[in-house]
Amino acid sequence: MQQHYDSLGKARANHVPMSPLSFLSRADRLHGDRTAVIYGETRRNWRETVARIRAVAGGLRTLGIGKGDTVSVLCPNIPELLELQFAVPLTGAVINTLNTRLEAETIAYILDHADSKLVIVDSELIPLLQRSFALMGKALPMVEIVDGPTETPQDLDRTSYDQLLAMTAPEMDLSLPDDEWDAIALNYTSGTSGRPKGVVYHHRGAYLMALGTVAGWQMPHYPVYLSVVPMFHCNGWCHPWVMAMLGAAMVFTRVPAPDLLLAAIRDHGVTHMGAAPIVLQMLTEQEGEAGTRFDPPIKVMTAGAPPPPSVLERSRAMGLEVMQVYGLTETYGHIAKCLWQDSWEAASPEELARLQAQQGIAFPMVDAVAVIDRETGEEVTRDSREQGEIAIRGNTVMKGYYKDPDATAEAFKDGWFWSGDGAVVAPDGYMQIRDRLKDVIISGGENISSVEVEAVLYKHPAVQAAAVVAKPDEKWGEVPCAFVETRPGETATETDIIAFCRAHLAGFKTPKSVVFAELPKTSTGKIQKFELRKMFG
Repeated sequence: MQQHYDSLGKARANHVPMSPLSFLSRADRLHGDRTAVIYGETRRNWRETVARIRAVAGGLRTLGIGKGDTVSVLCPNIPELLELQFAVPLTGAVINTLNTRLEAETIAYILDHADSKLVIVDSELIPLLQRSFALMGKALPMVEIVDGPTETPQDLDRTSYDQLLAMTAPEMDLSLPDDEWDAIALNYTSGTSGRPKGVVYHHRGAYLMALGTVAGWQMPHYPVYLSVVPMFHCNGWCHPWVMAMLGAAMVFTRVPAPDLLLAAIRDHGVTHMGAAPIVLQMLTEQEGEAGTRFDPPIKVMTAGAPPPPSVLERSRAMGLEVMQVYGLTETYGHIAKCLWQDSWEAASPEELARLQAQQGIAFPMVDAVAVIDRETGEEVTRDSREQGEIAIRGNTVMKGYYKDPDATAEAFKDGWFWSGDGAVVAPDGYMQIRDRLKDVIISGGENISSVEVEAVLYKHPAVQAAAVVAKPDEKWGEVPCAFVETRPGETATETDIIAFCRAHLAGFKTPKSVVFAELPKTSTGKIQKFELRKMFG
């Protein structure tokens, strides 16, 4: 009878808020003696790391940080930033990890918009923060992380991170939030087309993203993980929380230079890493044709932009087992993956790279990822031709945009989160991004994918980076124009580039003009196409 089922209510024994903070007690009990941190000469196990996290959280409480406060952090990927991913939420506060590559004006905007109560900053970045304070017209309380020699002003009003660790505070339990819907993080979009928006994550989504990553990436216990993905980007794709669950050793280099990354891989036996396509490109170029192939292969998750097939082909030859994933800041990072299929074994290297560049299918923690025709509301045909917009539904979709109810309502229209990415679906159900919808070029009634043209441009030996945008045309309405950044020491002409593209593309898809220039990029390395379009009004 229904009433018998309904009479069984929630209790402390059978209903616990989901939060990645629960992984800390697991790390302490099960992985305590295992290495957690490798950074230069520094080695700490998980027991030591958890103790430091608890101490930092207590120090933050002593400074007056509590539930609902925003704590901003301006710091590169070093062990202290890993600790803060846990310590700030332990107080009930919300961690806002700032992009270290931003200019002072945008940092000032974010600090003000986020209602930041405290800023934790690496010594090297204090001058940038001070410029931001000047633009804000006020200074916020500051905690300084000293990582190596520093020349910051001695009279600067701040607390050191070591002082924070040593503060006398009430013993803090590794407690979970009262409600799993409580905010855990505030991340700002990269701002490719205007002011960045504040994306709010909750504990439930962060917990499920961690579990889904383990299942979707088929991760074992005790990986050796190279920290490349900036923690200001979707909290490092939520990977720091995953590593506590698995008892991983996290390797840090502070600066993601290709020579340092390759040395870390070899010195510490790295098994897993996340990296944007541009990082893969740098690694393959650093290693060169005569480089040693990694065996066993290193499992790499890549995302951020559709990787050029040529980069995937070179990565595979180098011993990097790359899984292309897809996601957005609003979805805690990756929510779709290009799952390997046994039938691909017989594919040529070039065809295999093309297959691996697909955005694929949903991760297991996502309710649904679909490609929908916005006009009809129906999913597109699985024919690799009909284009729609990628829409997502699930527990790893943001709570909403901070202090922006109108943008939140627009993003969640009709019960989906709308990505703005145009895609097709293959007969096997795998998605393939064709373009950001605003980037599709319509020439003489034909749709041209800038991503497809860019993939060809990246095959040219002289091309370092490329972007294709629409250029107004009296006859065709608009035509593709290529912007090309050449490799150091390499040269190419407009005629060379156009002829190369014509050999690989249909005539109407071939760029009609080429501009050679350094491409404008966001702080995360994404090319700002809106800046390129300004050239054409």
